[in-house]
Amino acid sequence: MANENISLDHRVILELVQPRSSVLDLGCGTGDLLYLLVKEKGARVQGIEIDEQAIYKCVAKGLNVFHGDVDSGLAEFKDKSFDYVILNQSLQQIRHVDTVLNDALRVGKKVIAGFPNFAYYTARLQMFFRGEAPVTGSLPYQWYETPNLHFLSISDFIHFCRSKEIDIQRMVCIGEKRRVFLLPNLFAQVGIFLISKEG
Repeated sequence: MANENISLDHRVILELVQPRSSVLDLGCGTGDLLYLLVKEKGARVQGIEIDEQAIYKCVAKGLNVFHGDVDSGLAEFKDKSFDYVILNQSLQQIRHVDTVLNDALRVGKKVIAGFPNFAYYTARLQMFFRGEAPVTGSLPYQWYETPNLHFLSISDFIHFCRSKEIDIQRMVCIGEKRRVFLLPNLFAQVGIFLISKEG
């Protein structure tokens, strides 16, 4: 697959996942990321998705996806049964973030969490000057139609991990077209974290 056709967040996740790993994607959508991981990394993949139409698209790609609600937990999976558990663009839509992340860290040796940065500077400007809920490239919804339940920033997630003694192994922040290194909480649209927890 041509690299220019792959979204920047998917490219970053492809870099983070080691070849021939086992991967569980929570809220896998139509399976684009899982398909890439199979094709590019030879990964053994499993998805969980609540939207039945999205599951049909996953199955059409030859992917193994369960119908389920991530908030219901991962009790059917043994400890450390996957090399990676992925929560990409789904963390902010989960009701019980603490519980789901703990479960993901139990089931996966490592967790990759990617989410839109609600502290992105254009979002701040829209709030400040217009006094309205922001709409940006990574937050494309009006306030009344957004699936997002939690409005977190990159800094919020770093503080959360510290408070829960979760080890941040890698952090990659991206803008619309490139990685962001300077003041990522202000200039990055998306934060992607590789995290783990002992015990």
